[in-house]
Amino acid sequence: MRIALHTKVRADRIEEYEAAHREVPAELTTAIRAAGATSWTIWRSGTDLFHVIECADYVRLLAELEQLPVNVAWQARMDELLDVAHDYSSDGAAAGLPVAWEL
Repeated sequence: MRIALHTKVRADRIEEYEAAHREVPAELTTAIRAAGATSWTIWRSGTDLFHVIECADYVRLLAELEQLPVNVAWQARMDELLDVAHDYSSDGAAAGLPVAWEL
């Protein structure tokens, strides 16, 4: 399945956000893959961030990552940089962007 998300980085924290993503902990990327993600791409347009996640089961991915210590630490770091964060709670499963058109 493919999930698209929209989050927002704080305008004064863009450089820090991009620097953090050049150094995502290997333990976190391993955990994301183990939770079922096969790819995760983030695009930035100004302060808008658009994510596309390819995974077997998005609800499972969120459930496995929500309380995982390495992800909790990463999300705390992201909370300092983002105006709109990725929601790892069960409510976040409904946060995907609806498909408007597909070729």
